[in-house]
Amino acid sequence: MSFYYLKALHIIFVVTWFAGLFYIVRLFIYYAEAAEKPEPERSILQKQYALMQKRLWYGITWPSALLTLVLGLSLLYTWNWAIPSWLVWKLCFVAGLYLYHYLCHRIYKQQQAGQVKYSSTQLRIWNEVATVFLFSIVFLVVLKNSLSMLWGIIGLLLFSAILMLAIRVYKRIRTGEHRP
Repeated sequence: MSFYYLKALHIIFVVTWFAGLFYIVRLFIYYAEAAEKPEPERSILQKQYALMQKRLWYGITWPSALLTLVLGLSLLYTWNWAIPSWLVWKLCFVAGLYLYHYLCHRIYKQQQAGQVKYSSTQLRIWNEVATVFLFSIVFLVVLKNSLSMLWGIIGLLLFSAILMLAIRVYKRIRTGEHRP
């Protein structure tokens, strides 16, 4: 019975972790866009976004990432560390997600120091990386076999291409660029 409680808690903290990852990058985007505003609007907005980032990052995202890890390792322990092949792939994607989290932390630290190193367009693309991880992990957990995983990866690549196209179209609409 404890396995199911661990699993439920693991899923809950995965959801809150992803929510934090999705929203933190949106705050990075808003912070970067605020850098283009005139004073005093720029400093007012950036100060507020920095505060929101800090509360989200340390109040939700980091704790959720750590609890996801602890609960995930606990689930592995209840399985006596018997790892099926689909789970190996999932764990590889999860390792990639933790790398993504770390890289978001670097952007967080830069913006907390008042540095804007990435444009809002670059950050919009960066925001979609978490979506790719989410799709990969969920499809692996649900489908659990190699052929489905292959089709899932092909679908993921197509999905990624569509996301990149959507970002470009959105940028054109947002900036008022139209082709004749």
